[in-house]
Amino acid sequence: QVQLVESGGGLVQAGGSLRLSCTSSLRTDVGYGVGWFRQAPGKEREFVGGVNWSGGNEVYADSVRGRFTISVANSKNTVYLQMNSLRPEDTADYFCAIPWEIYTNTVRTKESDYRYWGQGTQVAVSS
Repeated sequence: QVQLVESGGGLVQAGGSLRLSCTSSLRTDVGYGVGWFRQAPGKEREFVGGVNWSGGNEVYADSVRGRFTISVANSKNTVYLQMNSLRPEDTADYFCAIPWEIYTNTVRTKESDYRYWGQGTQVAVSS
C-alpha cells in the first residue's frame, strides 16, 4: 500500500505564502503523476493543481493559477505546492494524491482519477 504524507500547513495572513510538501512511499526509477486537491468546510473537494510523471506538464485550477506552483524534488518522491498571495478563500484542508495511471502525460483533474491519497494538511488564511 502506497502512503502519502502532507506537511507544511498552518495559519498565515492574507498575502502570505506557504509551501506544502507531499512525500510518498512509492519508489520508481522515474517520477509519477501527483495531484493536489483541497476541501473547504462545507464544500466538496476540488482540484488545485497537478503534475505529470516527468514534471514537464503542469495544470492548475483557474482560482490558483499564477499564485500556486508545483515542483518535484530531485528524489522524485516529494512534491511541493508553493502557495503565494494567499487569500482567505484558500482556507481548506489540502490533499495530495497519486493517480491510477501514474505515468500518463495527461494531468488528471477528477477525484476518481486518483488512487492513493494522503490524510491532508490544514491551511488557514486570515484576512
